[in-house]
Amino acid sequence: MRSLGFLLIWLLAAPLAAQQVPSSAAQMQLSFAPLVRQAAPAVVNIYAKIMAAPARTPLQRDPFFERFFRDPFSEKPRVQNSLGSGVILSEDGIVVSNYHVVGMATEIRVVLNDRREFSARVLLGDEEADLAILQIEDEVELPYLELRESDSVEVGELALAIGNPFGVGQTVSSGIVSGLARSRAGGGNAGLGYFIQTDAPINPGNSGGALVDMAGRLMGINTSILTRSGGSNGIGFAIPADLVGAFVAQAKAGQTRFQRPWAGISGQPVDADMAGPLGLDRPGGIIVSGVHTASPFAAAGLEVGDVITAVEGEPVNTPAEMVYRMSVVGMGNRAAVDILRDGAARTLAVDLTQAPDLPPRNETTLTARSLLPGLRLVRVNPAVISEMNLPLESVGVAVVDSGRFGNRVGLRDGDVIVSVNGIEVGHPGEVATVLSGALRRIEMVIQRGARRSVLRFRV
Repeated sequence: MRSLGFLLIWLLAAPLAAQQVPSSAAQMQLSFAPLVRQAAPAVVNIYAKIMAAPARTPLQRDPFFERFFRDPFSEKPRVQNSLGSGVILSEDGIVVSNYHVVGMATEIRVVLNDRREFSARVLLGDEEADLAILQIEDEVELPYLELRESDSVEVGELALAIGNPFGVGQTVSSGIVSGLARSRAGGGNAGLGYFIQTDAPINPGNSGGALVDMAGRLMGINTSILTRSGGSNGIGFAIPADLVGAFVAQAKAGQTRFQRPWAGISGQPVDADMAGPLGLDRPGGIIVSGVHTASPFAAAGLEVGDVITAVEGEPVNTPAEMVYRMSVVGMGNRAAVDILRDGAARTLAVDLTQAPDLPPRNETTLTARSLLPGLRLVRVNPAVISEMNLPLESVGVAVVDSGRFGNRVGLRDGDVIVSVNGIEVGHPGEVATVLSGALRRIEMVIQRGARRSVLRFRV
């Protein structure tokens, strides 16, 4: 009975005891509450308003039938609302989010965890990386997260994902870092980029939210999930903080579009069958299959057949990894690139620059008098090759916008016109000249990706 009395006294007294804040790493594993109190105020909800172009049916897009199927009500722009998350990175209101959340927004509202609301504008956005840097327009001191050096992140570390999934309000989920150096699988940019993989649940609305470590530092920006059902299956991807830092630096320097260093090379990962003949004891690196003559790698001495093994001492195994490493080093700097040539290791000093926009692209839109009115063309140069992701060896005139008539005859955006009616073309004006003197029968040799084909049509 005496022991039972002590038990009753302890049970009654236990709820009255004050909760203790964990003060060691071991105690931290028992509760994330102190970490959440530290990090959550810097994670915001973002409400964006987007003016979307009206949807049009194929008949409405046809130049002949459009007058019969014109609907004045459906031609009005539609307002779309986008919901996502963001992270404050400085006390003066620099915020990072995903491009797909705010990139095309006409109005942006940032809502803090304490319910304060502010207007914001986009300073810099990049659709390929799916990142956007915002500036809160009100001058107030704000909580913010520090960036963690991405190369210090290890697989197995505990991680918290903070965001606004499904619009239910700020939510915290926990997990670990499941993998590093991932190319995103699925989605519009499949295979592009360099990501941290986590099993911390990331759901729609978490986009742009924070993946934080146990010290409350930002490891990455949650951007996508791999799923078949639309919900989280424990495979989420976050953009590393080092790349976020490079975006912030360019935004503060006044850039409105992210400037990536241009490699001007093509290659593929070295697999097990290639490793031995190339002098490698294991698969790794990128074997170079092409080098553009204007490439900074060519100027540094890179040759076809070389194997790129590291950038600034960090191993690279895919072209996406190499571009990531170059972007983190930053435009205008010089990177040490380790290569293997004929079994011997070398280091090249590569200047990180943009693709030269020379010769001038001379963008031209064909007039209403042309056989293909509305066709928008540019001369192929290194900058166009980089922007349109064309093969390095591309030469000719690139189609920027096929227009309604060009689309009908089989031209697609990104095609490279090599010749028209047997005449090689290297300038948009030459295409316009040949078309103006042609009869209604046209023959075009075009390059679409790695394939070359012939289009024959009457107009």
